[in-house]
Amino acid sequence: MYLTWLDNNSWLIDLDEVRILLDPWLVGPLTVGNQEWLLKVTHRTPPAIPDRVDLILLSQGLEDHAHVETLKALDKAIPVVCSPNAVSLVTGLGYGSVTALAHGETYTHETYTHKGVSIQAFPGSPIGPFLTENAYVLTGQTEGTRLYYEPHGFHAPALADLAPVDVAIAPLMTVKLPLVGAIIQGQESAVDLARSLCLRYLLPTGAGQAVDYAGLLPSLLKGEGGPAECRALLAQAGLATEVLEPKPGDCLSIAPASSPETPSVAA
Repeated sequence: MYLTWLDNNSWLIDLDEVRILLDPWLVGPLTVGNQEWLLKVTHRTPPAIPDRVDLILLSQGLEDHAHVETLKALDKAIPVVCSPNAVSLVTGLGYGSVTALAHGETYTHETYTHKGVSIQAFPGSPIGPFLTENAYVLTGQTEGTRLYYEPHGFHAPALADLAPVDVAIAPLMTVKLPLVGAIIQGQESAVDLARSLCLRYLLPTGAGQAVDYAGLLPSLLKGEGGPAECRALLAQAGLATEVLEPKPGDCLSIAPASSPETPSVAA
């Protein structure tokens, strides 16, 4: 398995010869409802669009996970798997193969040479009182390597039935908004996740590094914790989960659990 962090919540996942572009934001600024006064995030150096993408995977229908300008720039022939909340957006942009996964449903993307990757949807981030977006478990059908992704730190109890999981991509920092509370859960949430999934590795997501923030919203947000604090909490809990910290553009090589190889940054 190869995991390339494209900054923020965007990842390129190579698993069993399937290249999956996850929650991509690669083109133009990131805003909320086109209200730049509220939030505008820009890449210092925009990531390149990958030369090959076999599948686009969207966890939410919100702008920071289903970024319109990026989706406009990608090939509309690429199949899309998404939360039900993102369906109207991607179909409206002209994508012809769109699969919405409700919680508990599974999609399998096969290749000519490999058994492919299965993607199972779980409850993820609550968006208001009536909508819960998706978390995903990706399983390589050849070697059984398994990855979990949820970008806001809301992890379903049913995930424990899937343990052990090799890698989780989840926030390690808690982010709070005045009068609202935690909108992103890290720290203890990440430790509980590591324990329930018997994780080998934990990778942070959401905390953009090579980006610049503007607008009112960033000044109101308060962040607590991070990778170092998470390592300390994992040690206190007696967990062997290793926290990896890729930089934007790094490609991590993750070997199957049966392999003696340790994670490395691929050339």
